[in-house]
Amino acid sequence: MTIAASTQLICFFALSAVIVLGALGVVLLSNIVYSAFLLGGVFLAVAGLYLLLNASFVAAAQVLVYVGAVNVLILFAIMLVNKKEDLAPIPGLPVRRLLSGGVCAGLFLLLTRVVVTTPWVSGPTPIGEDATVRIGEHLFTDYLLPFELASVLLLMAMIGAIVLARREVQSVDLVTGEEVDQGLIEKSRTPLLVDQSRG
Repeated sequence: MTIAASTQLICFFALSAVIVLGALGVVLLSNIVYSAFLLGGVFLAVAGLYLLLNASFVAAAQVLVYVGAVNVLILFAIMLVNKKEDLAPIPGLPVRRLLSGGVCAGLFLLLTRVVVTTPWVSGPTPIGEDATVRIGEHLFTDYLLPFELASVLLLMAMIGAIVLARREVQSVDLVTGEEVDQGLIEKSRTPLLVDQSRG
């Protein structure tokens, strides 16, 4: 085995370990901020795997879209709505964890069986620097309609999120014309997930 092949193998195992441990941290940590940061690390490690496959454009798109946009959006959403509330205990949590763990173990065994039993063959010859040109040609010719529909769908999702997050506060009652008591609008409410038995 050459030095380049051994280095590539070491990088592959290191990035795979980062992905697996980061994914476990995302789903197991109770602090959602730490989970979001670990998710960003998982995205970066996946981009590293793309680089090992000589897919530089896909790796750059992974960093720009997932790390630079999706993960930052998740972090902003967490920072804006992360309220310090005591969560009530979830009924049947051990059973739910056992069922979800069984489903994940079944999927892992299924994927392992596919990896072991599939007769892997070498793929097509990489086209190198022309890959980005080919991707652009396919996006704007063969896949133009799905590409544009995806952009419209993302725009609709962003508008819907703005509409749902926006709070309409009127200073004047539209029916009577009298001033509205802002204290009634902004009055404190008991969080839904607080354990009521301790009160």
